[in-house]
Amino acid sequence: MKELTKAEEQVMQLLWKLEKAFVKDVIEKMPEPKPAYNTVSTIVRILEKKGFVGHNAYGKTHEYFPLISRKEYTRLFMKNFMRNYFSGSFQEMVSFFAKEDNMSISELDELMEDVKRDLETEKPEDDESRD
Repeated sequence: MKELTKAEEQVMQLLWKLEKAFVKDVIEKMPEPKPAYNTVSTIVRILEKKGFVGHNAYGKTHEYFPLISRKEYTRLFMKNFMRNYFSGSFQEMVSFFAKEDNMSISELDELMEDVKRDLETEKPEDDESRD
């Protein structure tokens, strides 16, 4: 799966939040200065070609919706990020951020408890969807 550009990600973040929307709805939620309608429409059509977005047609008007969840995109993005920057090692990535952010031992312990809790509560069907 392809990664999103900054503009595409901004639109996807709004579509994930809205769940389905017309271009005008997406623009309405964007910060000032608002982009032109044609700009957002073009980005949405690019997202559709990339397989991130689908649509329902109502005459000439289209209502768009995400085809991939935020969680799934985040998983794929992080997997590529780890592969490209940390040789695919979660341990190297955590170590890097721990050093960069000067994390304390208690913060690292808390992080490990969060990860452990997430792993324990993860459903078996989640594992089947993984590569």
